[in-house]
Amino acid sequence: MTSQTTVADATPDRANRSSGLRGHPWLTLLTVAIGVTMVALDGTIVAIANPAIADDLNASLSDIQWITNGYLLALAVALITAGKLGDRFGHRQTFLIGVAGFALSSGAIGLSGSVSLVVSFRVLQGLFGALLMPAALGLLRATFPPAQLNMAIGIWGMVIGASTAGGPIVGGLLVEHVNWQSVFFINVPVGVLALLLGLFILRDHRAENAPKSFDIPGIVLLSAAMFFLIWALIKASAWGWGDTKTLLFLGLSVVSFVSFAFWETRTKEPLIPLSMFRSVPLSAGTALMVLMAFGFMGGLFFITFYLQNVHGMSPVDAGMHLLPLTAMMIVSSPLAGVVITRVGPRIPMVTAMLITTVALYGLSRLDTGSGTGETSLWFAMLGLGLGPVMVGATEVIVGNAPLELAGVAGGLQQAGMQVGGSLGTAVLGAVMASKVDHNLPDEWAAAQLPPATDAQMAKASQAVEVGLPPIDKHTPPELVEPITKVAHETFLSGMQLSFVVAACVAAAAAVFAGFTKRGANAEAGGAGVHI
Repeated sequence: MTSQTTVADATPDRANRSSGLRGHPWLTLLTVAIGVTMVALDGTIVAIANPAIADDLNASLSDIQWITNGYLLALAVALITAGKLGDRFGHRQTFLIGVAGFALSSGAIGLSGSVSLVVSFRVLQGLFGALLMPAALGLLRATFPPAQLNMAIGIWGMVIGASTAGGPIVGGLLVEHVNWQSVFFINVPVGVLALLLGLFILRDHRAENAPKSFDIPGIVLLSAAMFFLIWALIKASAWGWGDTKTLLFLGLSVVSFVSFAFWETRTKEPLIPLSMFRSVPLSAGTALMVLMAFGFMGGLFFITFYLQNVHGMSPVDAGMHLLPLTAMMIVSSPLAGVVITRVGPRIPMVTAMLITTVALYGLSRLDTGSGTGETSLWFAMLGLGLGPVMVGATEVIVGNAPLELAGVAGGLQQAGMQVGGSLGTAVLGAVMASKVDHNLPDEWAAAQLPPATDAQMAKASQAVEVGLPPIDKHTPPELVEPITKVAHETFLSGMQLSFVVAACVAAAAAVFAGFTKRGANAEAGGAGVHI
């Protein structure tokens, strides 16, 4: 084992003595936490604002979908490349640029008068968010000493979890009491605060053997592969999984990934050295992150429909019912950091994924009569399981990568979450659609409702897939109640099956968690030392 120091300095303690507050680990954590709050919050807060945006800007359903999809595509495609930028030019610089750009593009969205401008600036948001997120992890890895790194990642994970789960609450309050523009304007003062703190507190850390060149062909191939994959997952619900277009984009993704892997073995300074994946813990941690996000993000997608459309809650009330999930993530994440520091990540993560499996299976038992106590129990268990996994998987991925690749590892961790979330939403959405298409005609006939044509039943299925009864002002009053009952029962059959699938995926993730171990290069975190 050899030791090398970062260009910036040898240890955080020496940096603090020479530079005052600059480079202070806990102030660094505070700064990056404020920055990542914006990105994590925007992952869920905007969904609440979409109906108001559609009404104000006369946007179609397709337009509204692009407000989310444009952001998701840009974020997922650029994450790993953005991490490499941080490794090459410094994580402080990329973090500050990401914060400033994210805040400015958020303000521009609030000032936009057309849906095309909103979508354009959402893409910019995604690109700047991609700069910000891996840089935050790179800064934590380079700043904190090994004994405190897991606690720092725990708090970082707590911030992301709380912001993600709290998005519907914050968004609901802002849309109901201010306007949809405020959902984006709120990022401006937060971004200014993070930028000011970053300028005075963040310290540039660069490994001596950081990459000196840039792998342009690798960036193009990886970006194309991620774009084709995420695009296929986004459009699969509309096109169908067996449709030629879906298969074409999935095929292009595979070809691009294979071409990328081939190129990376030939270039002198690759974007992602494939030797990284010789580390079984790093590979297992990446797979674990994908599978965890599959169950969490895919399941959360249906829970909002269940609370709002089946139980008739307002967006704010639905968000409040998710508080047990948020609260347990806030509590479990930093505690997980302490436990993982003492015993390593394997046992806590296997246990956490098993708890997550039980919680997801419990959510599959919900029905129209389930009360707040039952839902709160499963939400709390889900939060208890997710917190340690987010912390542990992050430590495993970033800690098992050399210091000079901390940004790439951070991008890989975030990309895993984005791919897993997209995959979960797409696959569980397909499970829901298939179950509804299969059950609705039989349930409709069993309730002795008026016969419907194939076209009418297809339209009804689209409404039922999100928990809405297919009724309008022309529906006879005596049919409203039986149609609503059929719609909700059919939706629940699809949701229950989707959560069973999610629970099976979580159980598989527990197996991958068994192959993880403490980061082989984690001791480099604070001292700038790498193996």
